[in-house]
Formats: sequence, structure tokens, C-alpha cells
Amino acid sequence: MQITDLATEQKLLPLLRQAFRPMFLFGAIFSAVAMLLWGLTLAGHIQLKPFANVLFWHSHEMLFGFVSAIVIGFLLTAVQNWTGLRAPHGKSLLFISLLWLSARLLLLFGQDLPLYLVASVDLSFLPVCAYLLARPLLQVGQQRNLFFVPVLLLLTACNALMYIGVYSERYDFVQLGSQNAVWLVTLLMAIVGGRVLPMFTANGTQTKKVEPILWLDRIALASLWLIFVVHFFALNRYLPAALLSTLFAVSAVFTAWRCLRWKIWITFQVPLLWSLHLAYWCIPLGLALYSARYAGFNISNSIALHALTAGAMGNMILSMMARVSLGHSGRMLKPHTVMSLAFLLVLAAAISRTVLIWLLPSHTMQWLWLGVAGWVLAYLLYVLVYFPVLTTPRADGRPG
Repeated sequence: MQITDLATEQKLLPLLRQAFRPMFLFGAIFSAVAMLLWGLTLAGHIQLKPFANVLFWHSHEMLFGFVSAIVIGFLLTAVQNWTGLRAPHGKSLLFISLLWLSARLLLLFGQDLPLYLVASVDLSFLPVCAYLLARPLLQVGQQRNLFFVPVLLLLTACNALMYIGVYSERYDFVQLGSQNAVWLVTLLMAIVGGRVLPMFTANGTQTKKVEPILWLDRIALASLWLIFVVHFFALNRYLPAALLSTLFAVSAVFTAWRCLRWKIWITFQVPLLWSLHLAYWCIPLGLALYSARYAGFNISNSIALHALTAGAMGNMILSMMARVSLGHSGRMLKPHTVMSLAFLLVLAAAISRTVLIWLLPSHTMQWLWLGVAGWVLAYLLYVLVYFPVLTTPRADGRPG
């Protein structure tokens, strides 16, 4: 960037120079607060009265509040590297940050507010961000990353379906919207992880990069697309359970094959790597659990679902935030030692929310509380460690 650009940039509040800064910081804070409120409500210590109801609020906000914030922070930061054009910053970044925050406040305190007000504010966030993402991609004619734009619009459709469920008092619509969002985010993790993990692993371990096998990648990703399409159009209600079990099994096997090729065993000395690898391994685990569920095993939808949400999403988001925050703030990719504890805590939260509840259901409430505590502590550690990173200028003096 030119000197004049740097001079202009220095007048900006550091928090508004790149999308990852406000989105990661406020997203992490929100996830810790939201999870704590959820845990206190489950334990009966508080009576939370958000928009719609507590169950809607929890499932909606962890996906469209927390996860969406991190996805947007990542995409609107990465687009600058992809295109060479300045990513949203300053006023535009302030606008989408306030839009996101307004939706969170309306959903938390809007029990008596009209649905159209809450929904219109919340549903506008992802399309606005999709426009900001599409503009530089179209300007340089880059097609490879343009598919993220319709994905954001599909996420908006899933979000809208949840509101339609509230309006029509159809809980199945609410569940359909949230479940479809999980499949879509899982697909995003599989795509992005498949792009960056081999490169990150090679760079972090000083080993040769594992080159992709095209047909393997295509089958793994196509199976995840098929899972999303089947559930988006509610075809799973009509297809035989054996066929659905086979679909999930195929997806689990080929996704695990991809993971195995990336050699997790060479990453155990690098926290920013083993945390990402373990997060990715939670994807085939969740898929395998769904396969077993459709095959007739006694596995609840909640357990299989949380392998993908608490397991894959919770771990991958924390690890990616830790890495991106350092890299895009001009710092060495060596996180504070306490982040290893944070990675282990969010992993423990996922294990507690899935494996322990499945094996020892008589202690479900204790496992739920353990999961809540692990999650809250992990993300608060991120906030404490990375607050100065996200709110101060780049360490190398460059713009951003």
C-alpha cells in the first residue's frame, strides 16, 4: 500500500482496520457470555427471557450470532489477500459491527418486540457482508472464492427459516433452519480446512506439503454438499434410514481419509496445528455418529450434532482465530502458552457435551456444566490474551 494509504490508516481506530479485529473480539466475548447464560438457565439459577424462547435463542445465537461473526471476520479479512484490494474497514466495518451487535441485543432483550423488527435487523447482516465480499472479488474477476457469496445467502435462508418457524409456531421449521446451518458451516470448514491445513502443516513442521488427491477431495466435498441438499429440502424425512446411514458413512470415510493424509502425528509440538487437526477430525466423527444414528444405534441427534458444533466448530474457530489474529497483526505465529490450555479446554467441552453424556447419561447435567465451563474459560482466555493484539496497530507497522 502507498504511504498516503498508511497515513490515512493510522488515523483509524485499530479495531476498525480489518474485519477480524471487531468480529473476533466481540464474537469471542459474545460466545462466552451466551454460553454462560445458557448454562445458568439450564441449572435454574436464572430465568432468561430472550426473543421467542431460550432454546431458540441458544441454537440461533451460537450459529448466527457467534459462528457467523467469526466466518465474516475471516472472509472479509481474507478477501484482501485474495484480491489485493482494500478490505472493508473504517465506516463500513463499523456499520456491519453495529448491525451484528444490534441483532444480538434485540434477540437477548427482545421478548416483547415484534418479530419483523428483530428478524429484519438480524437477517440483513449476512447479505450486507455478502455484498462487501462480492464487490472486490467481482472487481478483479476472481471466480475461485466467489462461491462464498451464495453460501452466505444460503445461511441467510437457514436463518429466515428459523424465524418462519417462530412466526408459524412450527418447531420443526426452527430445527430445520438451525440443522441446515450446521451442515452448511460444516461444509465451509471442510472446504477452508482442506485448503489451508496442508499448507499450515508443511510450514509449521518444515515438512513437504501433502498434495491433494483431486478425486478424493471431490467425493468428500460432494458428499457434504449432498447431505446439505438432502436436509435443506427435508428429503431425509422420506428417504430410507439405510440410505441416509450409507451417505453419512461414505462422507465420514472420505473426510477421515483426507484428514489422515495430513499427518496429525507430526503436529503435536505445534499448538496452532494440532488444535486445527483435532477440530477437523471432529467432522468425520460427527458424520460417523449420524451414520450410526440412522443405522439404529442409540445416539441422540443432540450428541451427533454437538460433535460438529462444540467439537469441530468450537475447536476450529478458536484455533483459526488464534492464528489469524497473529498473522494479520504482523506477529509471529507463536501463541501465548496459555492458549494451549484454551485449546484443551474447548476440546474437553466438546468431549463432555458428546462422549461423556453418551456414555454416562445419568450425570448429564454435570457434563453439561463441565462443557459450559470449558467453553467459557477457553474463549475468555482468548479474549484476555488477544485483546491487546486486536485493539492495537500491527506490530510490523504495516496497514491493517
